[in-house]
Amino acid sequence: MANQERSCRRVAVYCGSANGSHPAFRAEAAALGTAIGAAGLGLVYGGANVGLMGAVADAVLAAGAEVIGVLPQVLAGKEIAHVGLTALEMVPTMHERKARMAELADAFLVLPGGYGTLDELMEAVTWAQLGLHAKPCILINTAGYWNGLLAFLDSTVTAGFLKVENRQLLLVAGSAHDAIQIVTGN
Repeated sequence: MANQERSCRRVAVYCGSANGSHPAFRAEAAALGTAIGAAGLGLVYGGANVGLMGAVADAVLAAGAEVIGVLPQVLAGKEIAHVGLTALEMVPTMHERKARMAELADAFLVLPGGYGTLDELMEAVTWAQLGLHAKPCILINTAGYWNGLLAFLDSTVTAGFLKVENRQLLLVAGSAHDAIQIVTGN
């Protein structure tokens, strides 16, 4: 995974399969999809048609851009697979889903979500810390959703469990627009 091309062609988006309780969450997911398409980027995501995942994918598709879904077989029978994607890849396990998404993407963007989103985020930034990739990992802090996590991560630096330079591997954007600017350098 090291030695990736410098230019960004596709972004992986990690986010919830639910809409969340604040209307800003779904609105930001749709804005991110629109921004991805407008920037000429492709999307790699979890393959679902529900929640924030579906909102991002639908907006990228509406913008005419590529959308690749990666869905583990354990979720295949749950009727959540998005049928309108450029490509939908089925993989045997959640572990293989994360590895395949990382392989296909040049950056990781993270919207609000639950355990799965947090797991994907932590794995991507841990791989960056270990030098397995040099791809940007960017939290989109919609409505302050990630404030608690960011405070916790700062406390891990203070407590001596995370080096400052590794804490800086996780970037924070205030909006979808800001995240795409970080990715594209525009």
